[in-house]
Formats: sequence, structure tokens, C-alpha cells
Amino acid sequence: MDLGTRLLWGLGSIVAVVLESQDTLAWYAIALAYLIASVCFIFGLKLLSHPETARKGNFIAATGMAIAVLATLLAPGIRNHLWILIAIVIGSVIGTVIAKKVKMTAMPQMVSFFNGMGGACAALIGLIEFKELQYVNGVIVTSMGDVIGSSLLSGHTLAILGGILIGSVSFSGSIIAMGKLEGFVTEKSVRLPFQQGINALLLLVMLGIIGYTLTLEQPIFWLPLLLFVLALIYGVLFVLPIGGADMPVVISLLNSFTGLAAACGGFIYDNQVMLTGGILVGSAGTILTILMCRAMNRSLTNVILGAFGGGAAAAQEEGEKVVREISPSDAAILLAYARKVMIVPGYGLAVAQAQHTVHELEKLLEERGVEVLYAIHPVAGRMPGHMNVLLAEADVPYDKLLELEEANEQFPTTDVVLVIGANDVVNPAAKTDPSSPIYGMPILEVDKAKTVIVLKRSMRAGYAGIENELFYYPKTRMLFGDAKASLEQLIEEIKQL
Repeated sequence: MDLGTRLLWGLGSIVAVVLESQDTLAWYAIALAYLIASVCFIFGLKLLSHPETARKGNFIAATGMAIAVLATLLAPGIRNHLWILIAIVIGSVIGTVIAKKVKMTAMPQMVSFFNGMGGACAALIGLIEFKELQYVNGVIVTSMGDVIGSSLLSGHTLAILGGILIGSVSFSGSIIAMGKLEGFVTEKSVRLPFQQGINALLLLVMLGIIGYTLTLEQPIFWLPLLLFVLALIYGVLFVLPIGGADMPVVISLLNSFTGLAAACGGFIYDNQVMLTGGILVGSAGTILTILMCRAMNRSLTNVILGAFGGGAAAAQEEGEKVVREISPSDAAILLAYARKVMIVPGYGLAVAQAQHTVHELEKLLEERGVEVLYAIHPVAGRMPGHMNVLLAEADVPYDKLLELEEANEQFPTTDVVLVIGANDVVNPAAKTDPSSPIYGMPILEVDKAKTVIVLKRSMRAGYAGIENELFYYPKTRMLFGDAKASLEQLIEEIKQL
């Protein structure tokens, strides 16, 4: 056999091996794509920790998700590509339209909604996969042809049932949280007697269903279906009694639930990128929940069982309370001739969409030699980081945003604090009134500044439903009206000085 013939024979052998092992090579390529996607998720999440790199981090994480979806579509054994592509197009269009139209004030609601959709997907995956379990020749086989064993007692079945339970709770709980944020679900919508006891009983029943299902030798579909329904009810009852001021904590907690449910899906399909993404979301949500609880100086159990901010008014103190108003012109003089001004943004700033206006005021004061900083409370707004996102949209420099501890060190040397729509996070009752629901919660100690100007529509209580005694302090001045309109008046008055 000459050299040419040997080369042709060798090349033909290689081609034959490649053709015979094309599925193996394809899976290697898929695994590599999943690894790249996972790295994108991790790197993107890291960049999201800082406002200056958050946009890039979001893009990198989205790119990782695109890679993961494309790799899954090209994986061997995937069928119904047309239906999958149709679903992707429909979902992409809906998501794009919602994201473009949503206002910054409604961002927490959108986050809750999207989080709920993730939980719903995880729950439906669990239901479908359980329905696909087959009892063949004395053993139980999954939809992918893997043998579980002679009974349902396995990690695979536990992942299915766990995904159904956690995903369903995340879905219905997120929808209720969205309703509370939007205002169409109130604390008095449903009030059951012994609600916490009912919740505990319902949880025990669901755990009992999971335990009983794992002991079966053949799959019975109505059991996970019952688990799905009970979990939806539990999600509603779980979130409903939690007070409005605790919504940042609840959103973080439900976000971690969705991550755990997605991780269960990763176990079901032995899908590394789904598992990685779920673990990242679950761990990040858990860490954020812990940080939010610390910011409020409360335990997670207290948040869930305490129903803080449920709308009950705080006890009224005896004695006359005097509210001192200030005109825009007088407020402008105080601001223009101050050495240091601290701005405390709250949800009222978001409602008025006044972030760009406050940035304009900041630049105007700095032109007059005034030092301007922002004090950001961790739970200000309706979701974690709400105020940071809002101010970043207006291109406020990140180094001007002070966290709670740093801001509290600055207040004693501050001439004027401008509180815009914030309420509970500056309420001195957290330090002075043991009977207050927010007692012990770390607050922005604006009362230590020389003068406090509060921009507010009215004297109505904040989201926690309790009165703010700061409004009656001698050093506090109230400037009533829409935040954006009031800021525009202040800008015009300062320009005329």
C-alpha cells in the first residue's frame, strides 16, 4: 500500500469516527457553550455590584443567556424547534415592549412580575417532567430515558417536587407583591383568622405530600398537581400579611426562591448552565435578603411574621404639634448660601420622576460653591437599590451617593438636608419610641443637621403607615407640593439670587 493510499485510508477512518461520534462532539460543544455562558453570568453579576459597570454587566449576562439558549436549541435530541422559536419571539417582543414602556416608579412591580414568571416556568417544568415519568418493567424511567429505580425515592423526583413547590410559591407570592406595590392589593384585601397558623399547617401538608410521593412505587400525577395548587395558595397567604414597608425584603426573598426553583430544573435536566444560573440567583437573593434585614435591624422571621408596615398608625403623642412651612424663595436662600447640602431621595422622588430635576439643582448649587451629596438608605423606595438606579438614570456621579453609615457621619456638619419624598427611613421614632413598629431600624439621622427641608405632598403617613415625628421638629421646614414642581421652583428662585 503506497503512501497516498494510506493517507486516504487514514482520512476516511477519521471521518468515519467523527460521523459515528458526532453526538459526542456535539455534546462537547454544548458543554463548552454552557461553560462560557456560566462565566458570563458570574462576571456579569460581579459587574452589577457597581452602578458604573452595571450596564456592561447586564449586557454580558444577557449575552451569556443568549449563548445558553442557542446551545440548547442546537443540542442533540431537541425537537419542535419551530414552536420553541415562536415562543422565544413572542416572549422577546413582550419583554421588550414592557421594558421600554415601564416607568421608573413601576420598576419594582416589573421586577416582581418577571420574577414570578420565572417561578411559574420552574413549577410547570416540574409538573411536565413528573407527568412524563413512566413505570416500565418494574422501574421508573424519566422523559430522557434515565432509570430512577424501583420507586420514586430519588434526587431526581425530589428536584421535580421541590421545583413545583418553590416555583409556585414564588409565582403567586410575586404577583401579590406586585399587587401591593401597584396598590390594587391592600393589607385588608384578605384577612384570615389565625393566618400564620394556617400558613404553617399548609406548609406541613405540602411537605407531607412530597414525603408520601417519594415513597410510591408508581407515579400518581394528581399528587404533584395538588402540591402545585396548595403552593399557589400558600404563596398568596405567605405574602399577603407582610407589610408594605417590608416589600424590599420580600422581593429579595422571592427572587432567591425563583433561583432555587431554577436550580431544581438544572438538576432535573442535568443542565449545568441552568444549575449555575439558579444557584447564582438563589444565593444573590439570599445575601440581599440578609442585607435588607440588617438594614432594618430585624430578623427574617420577624419580617415574615411581624407584618411590619401593615397600615396601622402609630400611637399619637399627646400635646400640640406644630408644622412649620417654608416658601420656595426662603428654601432657595437656605440652599444657595449653605456650605454643605445633603439630599435624601425617597419614593416620592420616583413618583414625581424628578431625578433629572434634582440633578439640575445639584449642579446649580455646586456652581455657587455648595458641596452637594446624596444620602441613600438601603431600603429607600420599593426594592433594593431603587434610589441608586433612579439617580444613575439621571447621571448623578456615583461617588456622591453615600451609604447609611457614611451619610450619618456627615449630617452633624451639614447645613441643609433636603428630604425628597422619603419618610420612614428618616423617622426618628426608630431611635426614640420603643412602641413604634420601626423601633431599632437604622435610619438616616437627618435631625442632626442644622436645617431639614422636607418636600412632600401632604402630612400623610409613609409606606409603613406611621407618623413621622421629624416633621414637627423645630429645625424642620415643610415644602408641600409635587416634588418635581417644588424642585423646579427652587431652581428658578436660586437663579434669581
